[in-house]
Amino acid sequence: MESLYPSMVECAAEAARVARGVTAEQLAGTTHCPGWDVRALVNHWVLYTSHGLEHRALRKPLPESLTERDFAAEPGWAEVYAAQLDRAVAVWGDPVVWEGEVDFGVGSMAAPELASVIVKEMAVHGWDVAAATGQEYRISDAAARVILDVVVTHGDLYRQYDGFAPAVSVPSDSPTFTRAVALSGRDPRLSQAAS
Repeated sequence: MESLYPSMVECAAEAARVARGVTAEQLAGTTHCPGWDVRALVNHWVLYTSHGLEHRALRKPLPESLTERDFAAEPGWAEVYAAQLDRAVAVWGDPVVWEGEVDFGVGSMAAPELASVIVKEMAVHGWDVAAATGQEYRISDAAARVILDVVVTHGDLYRQYDGFAPAVSVPSDSPTFTRAVALSGRDPRLSQAAS
């Protein structure tokens, strides 16, 4: 918890900032995620990184009412997302939550490992949204190292289920988060092209 929780707090704050930068007109725009426009990407991001983060901490399944919801269609969705992120992160502020296993529907994982995977989703999909909407995604090197570690640890599994494309080659001295993005099958140059 000591090393991961600060990164969770930081990535949640950055996700909220990026969400606030998405305009209504951009929701119909394209993304580099196959088959997903910005709206679909935002809905996935909001569901799993805020509601999912809280429900996993509380050891509760995600209800169907949330999995079918079009968050991006709701007025002020970005502020609602930010508030939900705050609630979810606050739940993880209890050291007891980090103990034991968390059932996520198709299996279970140690709570710290599951939390790290969700934080990775928060950051990588945050980058996806930022790249698609002409924004920059910014996190500290310490948080980026957490994300890179998760991508390295779980990359092959994500690729088996088409969650990651093949890794993109970047110089070995690239910033840590750039390497994490590239290893997850995203081309870091896309964010520069969108800006």
